Amino acid sequence: MLKTFWGTIKQGKIELLEPSELVEGTKVLVTLIPDDENDGEKDKSLKNTPGQQDLIDELKANPN
Repeated sequence: MLKTFWGTIKQGKIELLEPSELVEGTKVLVTLIPDDENDGEKDKSLKNTPGQQDLIDELKANPN
């Protein structure tokens, strides 16, 4: 399953901005995105990371 959640760090832990039904122990990959980047710059910075283009394409095709 590939799903994207937005979140913030609060007291050293990731707090999701929307509810999720993730079960305890679910493995996640966290990618940090600077607050000062706009959406176009976020895409460019991810594209410069090896192996990320497929992930970007999948996220755009299935935003939820």
